[in-house]
Amino acid sequence: MTEAYSDFHSHLVPGVDDGSRTLDEALHSVDRMVGAGVSRIITTPHFRASSMSTARYGDPLAFLDRQWCVLRDAARKAYPHLDLRLGLEVRLDVPDPDLSDPRLRLGGTPFTLVEWPMFTAPPGAPEVLARLVRDGFIPVVAHPERYYGIDGEMEVVRDWKEAGAFLQGSYGSLAGQYGRGPKARVLRLLEMGLLDYLSSDFHGRPEYTFYLKRGVSELQRRGGGGHLDLLAKVNPARLFRGELPLPVPPLVMEEPVRHLLRSWLDD
Repeated sequence: MTEAYSDFHSHLVPGVDDGSRTLDEALHSVDRMVGAGVSRIITTPHFRASSMSTARYGDPLAFLDRQWCVLRDAARKAYPHLDLRLGLEVRLDVPDPDLSDPRLRLGGTPFTLVEWPMFTAPPGAPEVLARLVRDGFIPVVAHPERYYGIDGEMEVVRDWKEAGAFLQGSYGSLAGQYGRGPKARVLRLLEMGLLDYLSSDFHGRPEYTFYLKRGVSELQRRGGGGHLDLLAKVNPARLFRGELPLPVPPLVMEEPVRHLLRSWLDD
């Protein structure tokens, strides 16, 4: 039996961030994901790491927890076989983030989905990631292809991986959702064998495109059908089980395509 898609980056909890605004929108979005072949979802509202510094004055996650329970209970009735969990997309907006609260991890696993503010990684980013690893966390950097200041040699991203982080690219980047630059960078990451996962970063509104199928088609068109299984099915399923990803081999592309991508990397 073919492994189904597993997705661990989306914004479906209603009314807590720039994703789904209502429960109806959230359930509609879940339906679109399930219809595209997704059988496991960890939805990940945005959350600033600095918010944990105010925990002494009250639980900064209390409202999010209540909204999540509303979605969870409704989804259980509508999709009883769906593995739906809660995680967070944690914005590392402080140099020494405290991620000890288990709710900051992905659906009960040791993995934590992280991003940098303003799509710009600070100079000390590798050290921050290394500290998280030393503290027992497994950071997964969301959509590295969308960050400014990353050149064709991917030195910044290599530093993140050497610090112990894994990398999650987006289907939308493959499909051109964010323009030529992010598309070129995600393909360059694949060419260099640096990417570990693909996920949707779906923001759960009816007017937004769910890019899974378009991204899958683009990767297959580039000869990455085998890579797709690892990036979108096998490795995300391993994350749901708390297991490290398997290595993804470099994607071999023809020279004319490589030349075109290099011309896009400055976009």
